[in-house]
Amino acid sequence: MTGDASPTLRIPRGNLLRSRVVSEIATTLSRALDRELTGYATVVPQETLLLSGEAKGVITFADGIPMLAYNTVSDSGGASALAELAVPGPYRVELYAVDADGLETAHQADALRVTPGAVATELADDQRLADRTRAAAPDERLAETDEDDTDAVTAFLEDDDRIAAIREQAQTEAAARAKEWGLDDALSNATEDRNCDGIDADGSHTRSDAPRSER
Repeated sequence: MTGDASPTLRIPRGNLLRSRVVSEIATTLSRALDRELTGYATVVPQETLLLSGEAKGVITFADGIPMLAYNTVSDSGGASALAELAVPGPYRVELYAVDADGLETAHQADALRVTPGAVATELADDQRLADRTRAAAPDERLAETDEDDTDAVTAFLEDDDRIAAIREQAQTEAAARAKEWGLDDALSNATEDRNCDGIDADGSHTRSDAPRSER
């Protein structure tokens, strides 16, 4: 590895506690927090927009508090890894328990470090869980700068291509559901009315020259 790449995360396999496909990972994070887990979770987005192939994220925990985030495909870590993994689910999530000694070396990699509430905020969009995690974190973890919690959001907002891809996927899914529910004709008519009734497809206002029928 050369340049400014993050250090490769090397951790023992550990004991598998949970493996399933979920629409969101808040439950997994909450379970790790409640049982004060020392170990890690693997997170694989099933329909990834940014990553390709078998993209996989790894989140490590110390006594239930997230410590590190690493993307094994892009080799990025910390807030950058969270930003890359914050794509629409579902996800395949596996949770492993590891002896504290097995993660001691890995947890010294500052380049992969995330603040206590960042994973709940960025991957689960769960502010209450983020607050619970911070409340349970030791003082030395809370001393880490709060500004790191916003790095993933900033990286996301600066990625125009990714935002456009997510918007396109949302539109495609909405159209598919409309067709399934028999609403595609209604949506098509609504779009036509919108374009003819004074609002062009680009959002600009126009005035129709066609006479309106009097009531």
